Amino acid sequence: MSNEKIFDPFSGFTQLSEMWDKQLTELLYNLADTKEFVRTASFGINTYSFYLEGLRKNQELFASLMNIPTKKDVANAAKLSIQTEEKMDSLEEQIWKLQDSISSISKENVRMFEEVINIVMQMKNEFQKMSQELAETQKMNGDLHELRKEIERGLTGIEREKQKKTPEKKQNKDLVVTGINI
Repeated sequence: MSNEKIFDPFSGFTQLSEMWDKQLTELLYNLADTKEFVRTASFGINTYSFYLEGLRKNQELFASLMNIPTKKDVANAAKLSIQTEEKMDSLEEQIWKLQDSISSISKENVRMFEEVINIVMQMKNEFQKMSQELAETQKMNGDLHELRKEIERGLTGIEREKQKKTPEKKQNKDLVVTGINI
């Protein structure tokens, strides 16, 4: 019994399909290898494409009359949607760049504003010092005017006294001058 072969339907089916495949491939190869087949196939393909183009035109016409979008319309809408999305992404990136540049500019502006504040504070301090020095200078100027007036008053009093004493001094000077001449 062990020598008997068991019937396997799958192996039989495999052998049958391989035979059909070889015969069908050989038949198709022989048919496709002729000029008549190529001409017939070419004529069939041209006729098919002509009727397909006419069907497409009629479909677009009926769709436009019924106000229904065609495959071409949907493809155009999808293309426009993709382009819009790309532009939105581009604009979003530009906005991010602008935000970054604005934040960097604002940081620079803060630094510049701080520098301006420091300069203004220095100028304020220098102005206060100058105003104090000016006040001191004006006070000294007033004191000098008072001293001049006092000196002038004192000189006028001294000159009066000198004028009273002047004739005596003139005589002494004359004597001295005459003494030198001798």
